[in-house]
Parts: sequence; structure tokens; C-alpha cells
Amino acid sequence: MSYLGRGLDKISNIEILDNITFDGSSSYSITKSSVAFVPNSAQSLLISIDGVVQATNFTISGSTIDFGVAVPSTSTCNFFLHYGTGVLFTPADGTVTEAKIGSNAVSTAKIVDASVTSAKLGSDVTQGITEADQWRLATTLSNPSEGAYITANLERVDDASFAKIGTGMTESSGVFTFPTTGLYLVKIKAVTSQVNNSSANIYMNVSTNSGGAYDQVARIIQGEGNSSTSYDTGIAEALVNVTDASTFRVAFQVFTLASGTVAGNTAYTVTGFTFIRLGDSQ
Repeated sequence: MSYLGRGLDKISNIEILDNITFDGSSSYSITKSSVAFVPNSAQSLLISIDGVVQATNFTISGSTIDFGVAVPSTSTCNFFLHYGTGVLFTPADGTVTEAKIGSNAVSTAKIVDASVTSAKLGSDVTQGITEADQWRLATTLSNPSEGAYITANLERVDDASFAKIGTGMTESSGVFTFPTTGLYLVKIKAVTSQVNNSSANIYMNVSTNSGGAYDQVARIIQGEGNSSTSYDTGIAEALVNVTDASTFRVAFQVFTLASGTVAGNTAYTVTGFTFIRLGDSQ
């Protein structure tokens, strides 16, 4: 069925361009709302200078119009129009609403690389792991007293292949503090030796009030030894929901190691501590 009415090629799209301020030159920039504008052709432009309408007596190149002769600075541009022919297929700025965008209409292929900044991401989008750090016992702890905290000879891993993410943990006399709030995975791996039927328990303790009171959150339990020396390796871990980085603390405590050691070495990790921020605090 044929279409009745005005043809699509006869529909005009008239745009009002910025008036030109003449300065005695022959060529000038074409702008619309102070933004460079490229017309369809010279024939689609209509300009009035000092009350005289000008048409087709100039040329254009991109967004530049050239009159071929100098236009005096005393002259006035009364109006400047662009006559676009046909249907406007490009929406005007600010006219496309959220309701007009179809589901799954915007794919990753349509997003320019590096064009989405963190400021454009909603609160539901996280940045992944922003903190990861490792420490170790640099010297073997021999025959510690019952309930003693590991307070000395702790160092951040410094192997050539090591790197941390973010600020990292802060340690003072065996007490670890967090760089920022978040949900952290805290992990200890310990190697102990026991003799004379002794055993080794290493506790991971968390304080929420600046070390005022500790809560045991994980424990390594090593088997009893005998008259000869036996060695054990144990791992314990816990999720610590750090809601206030200024008050949360982690410390490690040794029990029932009356005759034995907690192994340490500064060249490689034997007994070590890992801290990874998994996401925001809950």
C-alpha cells in the first residue's frame, strides 16, 4: 500500500545556528549552542548580513564558512539558519529517557574502552580486592610461656616475588590493625615442634575495642609429641567483619607449648599470616 501524504524527503529539520561575530576575515566557524556544527552543504544554509539574506554565495568546509571576501567587523549577522532535509534519525541531546532504552540494548561491545569511571558505578558495584597483605615470623619462637602472645620478630614478607595490594596491615608488638573497614579473610599457617608429650595450640584472637578484650575466632591444634621431637603444620582462618578500622585488632596466642617451638625464618615463610579484604563490611 502506498503512503498518502507528504514524502519523508520533504520533511524539513530547521536549526538555528549561532550568529557570527565578524572581525574583518573571510572565513568563520559555524557553531550551534557554542559547539562546532557541520552543515549538510552550503545550499542548506541561509544567513542574513546587515539585513541582506545571503544564500549559495559562500562555501563550507567542515564546520567553517568562507565568504570569499572579507566581511567588515562593522557588519551584523541577523540570523543564521540550517535547513536539513529528511527525517531526523539522530535524537536531540537529552531526549532519550531510560524508559526508551530496551532491555539488554547496551552491550559491552557498544561501550568505549575505559569510558566507564568508578564515579559512574553504583553502590552495588564493588572494585574487587583492594587490600591483600602477608606477614611471617622471622625467627623461631622457642619454649614460649603458657598463653604468650606472639609479639616480636614479625615482618612483612619481602621476597622479590612478593607484592601487596593497597596500604596493607600495620603491626605493633604482635597486634595487627586494619587499613580500612571491610570483610577480611585472616589466615594463619604455623609449623611447630613438640617434645616430652607437649602439644601446641595457636589461637587467632580478634578485638573490636582497641585490644580491650579479645575473642577467640580460630585455633590451630597440634598433636602431642613424645620423647623425640615431632613436627606439625596447621592452618586456621576466619572471616573478620571490620566495621571500624580504628578499633579492630588481631593478635595470635600460643598455649601448651611447654617444650617446643613455633618455627620462623626471615628468608621464607614457615609460620605466616595472610590478610585479604574480600569486600565491604557487612
